[in-house]
Amino acid sequence: MTGLVSFAQKNKGDSANSSEEMSMLMAELDRFRKKNARLLYLNELHARLAASIDLSSMIEGFSVWLMPRVEHDLVAYNNPDKERQYIYCSCHGPDREKVVTVAEKIFQLQPHKISEKWSDDGYYVQNWHLGAMEESGLLLVFRNDRVLTDVESKLIADALDVLKEPLQRALDYEDLFVAARKDPLTGLDNRRVFDERIGSMLDNARRHGSPLSIISMDLDRFKQVNDNLGHAVGDSVLQRVAQTFASHVRSGDLLVRMGGDEFLLVLPNTDHNAAKRLGERLRASVSDLGIYSGPSCKLGVSIGGCQWSPDMGKEAWLKEVDTLLYQAKEHGRNMVWM
Repeated sequence: MTGLVSFAQKNKGDSANSSEEMSMLMAELDRFRKKNARLLYLNELHARLAASIDLSSMIEGFSVWLMPRVEHDLVAYNNPDKERQYIYCSCHGPDREKVVTVAEKIFQLQPHKISEKWSDDGYYVQNWHLGAMEESGLLLVFRNDRVLTDVESKLIADALDVLKEPLQRALDYEDLFVAARKDPLTGLDNRRVFDERIGSMLDNARRHGSPLSIISMDLDRFKQVNDNLGHAVGDSVLQRVAQTFASHVRSGDLLVRMGGDEFLLVLPNTDHNAAKRLGERLRASVSDLGIYSGPSCKLGVSIGGCQWSPDMGKEAWLKEVDTLLYQAKEHGRNMVWM
């Protein structure tokens, strides 16, 4: 009898051990499943970001990926060092206006230097500093009753580790994109920007029946500046002239350095008379710089200008303004010919 009891106790003990082992095995399998699910989520994020190039599509892609896992109202990226900022909001109407205002207010508080979470205007906000990416930060905005769980916080932290490298790639790409469209000496837009924008400017003028004018400017006796004073001084003169031109134009105008000492200025909603008045101001502003390359050899600018007419194609328009600039040169330089 004693033997039977001992056997039963042993069997019971084996059963308990087996149950414990099974529980441990199931727990381990659950950890594997969760780890596998996490890797699948992050691989999906990798794939989404790999298809994005610019900052805006990257932040939008991150928000779309995150939404089914962590519901939120807004994702925003801010990098004050590079003066880059992008906000992606999933709200609409008045809600959108409110939540975007919250994000903009937080940007003014420099959230990249704040590690805590806080509430503002009925919204809950959390910010993450993106490590070594200078002073950049990414923030999420939720409704005030939405609090992140530990699991959600861990998922976001893992996702941000994935996001950092593509974000840096996007910033580098945008730097190259901007550099390719800027004249490196003067900082003005270059010929590529002119070629990209002139077609749409003509289309808008044709569609709305609004006046559109162009001014072509060529510096007088600039070669003497380079010959007599050196190319370093010549570069400085071009920078000063470009700054002078830029100070007279509106945000919607297109001011381009076409090359050498030649500049073009396209003026939407500007008729012939208004363009001529501006041309005179530009001519006077260059004269007022008081730049001499020798005795009685003062730097000036010759200007030709022309208002576009609906029966005039782009090439004919550009040829006409070039002819008018030539007339200004032929009739004594440092004058406006329109």
